[in-house]
Amino acid sequence: MLDMVALVGRPNVGKSTLFNGLTRTRDALVHDEPGVTRDRHYGICRLNPEHPFIVCDTGGLSGDDEGLAGATAKQSWQAAAEAAVIVFVVDAKSGPEVLDFDILAGLRKLGKPMVLAINKTDGKNTEDAIHDFAKFGFAHVLPMSAAHQRGVPELLELLAGLLPEHQTEEPVEDDGALRLAFIGRPNVGKSTLVNRLLGEERVIASDVPGTTRDSISVDLERDGRDYRLIDTAGLRRRGKIEEAVEKFSVFKTLQSIQDCQVAVVMLDAGEGVTEQDATVLGHVLEAGRALVIAVNKWDNQSNYQREQTKSLLERKLSFCTWAPIVTISAKHGTGMAELFKAIHKAYDSATRQFTTAEVTKAIEIAYAAFPPPVVRGHVAKMKYGHPGDTNPPTFIVHGNRLKTLPDSYRRYLENFFRKRFKLVGTPIRFVFKDGDNPYEGKKNVLTERQLEKRKRLIRHHKRNK
Repeated sequence: MLDMVALVGRPNVGKSTLFNGLTRTRDALVHDEPGVTRDRHYGICRLNPEHPFIVCDTGGLSGDDEGLAGATAKQSWQAAAEAAVIVFVVDAKSGPEVLDFDILAGLRKLGKPMVLAINKTDGKNTEDAIHDFAKFGFAHVLPMSAAHQRGVPELLELLAGLLPEHQTEEPVEDDGALRLAFIGRPNVGKSTLVNRLLGEERVIASDVPGTTRDSISVDLERDGRDYRLIDTAGLRRRGKIEEAVEKFSVFKTLQSIQDCQVAVVMLDAGEGVTEQDATVLGHVLEAGRALVIAVNKWDNQSNYQREQTKSLLERKLSFCTWAPIVTISAKHGTGMAELFKAIHKAYDSATRQFTTAEVTKAIEIAYAAFPPPVVRGHVAKMKYGHPGDTNPPTFIVHGNRLKTLPDSYRRYLENFFRKRFKLVGTPIRFVFKDGDNPYEGKKNVLTERQLEKRKRLIRHHKRNK
């Protein structure tokens, strides 16, 4: 496994910007505001092909041990303890601060090799910047500008000399892990569920809505199968999004929906199905991803409340009755086996391979059982079909006058295919293609006799006027 380099420092010193520069991605949120990064974020740096390594972006250490700041600090210190090399990032514009000395004292207790990265040196004399931080007593000091990628090659050279030489080959990204994205409103228990599945406090979970701001990917092995859990930021109504960083968080969440294979939409059993929950479900359906609905905090409900919640779910989720609904308690870990069973069924249905023969047979049976309605004196004819894509399953139907098929008949086909092939937890898409008109673009050339007849008819019409 590759060794890890942790980026540690005060808030807003440029750690996430440096992370994006080293990984050549935009995975980490970057905003001119302290406290944007809260959880650990991992990526792979391949800028030096001979010495690839894992980069860990951490939240800023503010010196506060209470609330979200304390939880963020706990995550940062844990990353520093796991790292092979620590890059201590400081701000050249603000200069050394008391908090920097406190952080440095804690890092030195770990006994790890360290590099002092003096960031934001653009527009500043580098010698003056080095002189300002000389009191830190670092052997490896590097002035740089993460925003402009200055100093990155020198940093890679330093890290290559500090990292151990016994590194194994880097892991393959496409390792067959099932990608699960946990989506929902703020404070429905997404981070709590991820921590419960991992058996550790990998992501920050709090009663404060909006605690998770970035999409955090974590690997999990369960029952001999690999998973990639994606904890996402809560989706609120657009009118309630005030902070600019939250807009980026929403974008990252929507991107996670596109990247996942199964989306687990979490609901609060105490609040039922809100309009925002329906909006979140709409995003998943639009992306065409396999869907599992997890109703969290089920342990807090009485028997009467549970019956009311079930009735509400049946009524308000009528547009996605094919999605399995699982009741869980992320806090106590109940319902986990049922949740993963539903996830596997949804994934298997979404990725099932079909043959042209069985698709055409299904179309023939559906057409014979319930033909399309007559539209303008004509009936649409479906000749044959074949599979198109997976996740979601897509079926391409060929025939005549298929554009006239009403929405009700398209829903009938979807329900028929879902029942015939036992598809659970996945949307189904149909693509209808009309046959080409063989006479399109061709003009009928009249004979001499037809032309004479046409002239006689014109003269007859003029005489009768």
